[in-house]
Amino acid sequence: MRKTRPTLSDLPPIDEEDGTINVVIETSRGARTKLTYEPDVGTFVASKILPQGMSFPFDFGFVPSTTGGDGDPLDVLLLVDEPVPAGTLVPSRLVGVIEATQTERDGSSMENHRLIAVATISELFADVKSFDDLPDAVLNQIEHFFISYNEQAGKQFEPTGRRGARRARAILDEAIARHGPE
Repeated sequence: MRKTRPTLSDLPPIDEEDGTINVVIETSRGARTKLTYEPDVGTFVASKILPQGMSFPFDFGFVPSTTGGDGDPLDVLLLVDEPVPAGTLVPSRLVGVIEATQTERDGSSMENHRLIAVATISELFADVKSFDDLPDAVLNQIEHFFISYNEQAGKQFEPTGRRGARRARAILDEAIARHGPE
């Protein structure tokens, strides 16, 4: 009998041994092609190409076994020294969240927060434990990227606040509960 292997989206959201969060990379820093993991087919699909001069400022991925307010796994922007290939599982620690409201083309709105985390293997960002450890310019550029990214898709991304790791963890816990048992 053939065993069914879990997909990347079925992995646990948190490593029970050390408490780190698991982040699956979808799109690497510097990429213009947005990849999206599709668990039904077990692979990544090219879902969008950004315009010339626009690229992902940091690695972008999701926390498996979570469901965010938009119905998708929670989004994470990951600070790490080098771009990480799509499909890589990266143990990370939360440093904060950019809370936001996203308005779709049809006018409907939803919460669509962006968790910000640091890869535990990172040396460059090893001392970043909170937003206070990052220059405001970095956070401003991250927000501007998501505003522009959504604008390209005919959507509106409105940041409503920057909150710390405790709030980020509460959002993660809500998304784990929303996802429910497997």
